[in-house]
Amino acid sequence: MAATKTQGRAPSKIELYTPEYFGASVTPLDLAWRSIYAKEGVRGVFFGWSPTFVGYSFQGAGKYGFYEVFKYLYGDKLFPNANKTVVYLGASASAEFLADMALCPFEAVKVRMQTTLPPYANNMREGLSKVVSKEGVAGLYKGLTPLWGRQIPYTMVKFATFETTVNQIYKTLGKPKESYNALQQTGVSFLGGYIAGIGCAVISHPADVMVSKLNADRQRKIHRSS
Repeated sequence: MAATKTQGRAPSKIELYTPEYFGASVTPLDLAWRSIYAKEGVRGVFFGWSPTFVGYSFQGAGKYGFYEVFKYLYGDKLFPNANKTVVYLGASASAEFLADMALCPFEAVKVRMQTTLPPYANNMREGLSKVVSKEGVAGLYKGLTPLWGRQIPYTMVKFATFETTVNQIYKTLGKPKESYNALQQTGVSFLGGYIAGIGCAVISHPADVMVSKLNADRQRKIHRSS
């Protein structure tokens, strides 16, 4: 009889946003973080940070710096009557094309460090030396074409969407940008960046998967042959 009552009892519900709710909400990302931290500690969570830091620092400097150069060159010098969105797309594509050449060697090392067991290398310097010794300098750039395939559309969408969105917001508000204070302008920029980020994620994800798989698959082939 007691078993019958237990079986017929409705399962208890957890009220949303209570401590019990947050305690029970475990995602695959939570499990991954906990697993890495339990096995390797803080070092495991940040493993591969150095090529990420250096590579994206160089890429960011090149991307934003060259974007302003090409935007001025295309929009003011070469094609002053061109559609602004076309100028943004062309300038961002040109800037990213160059910036990825600085990123590619570090991205190749980072992916290999993070996707092989045992790790391909313990630090950035060792990873760079290993790739060059086994594959030559060209080995650092084998992922450049798929990297362009990921980053150039991403950057084109990011800059063109951001610039167009911000301009449209000010048009909708009915006043020029200069008539708003710094805080209000920052809010408009945040909104434009948020909208641009959504488009970037959709555009770049398929190529992002391809870049990771390309570097990981290449590394498996090298291990088999060695």
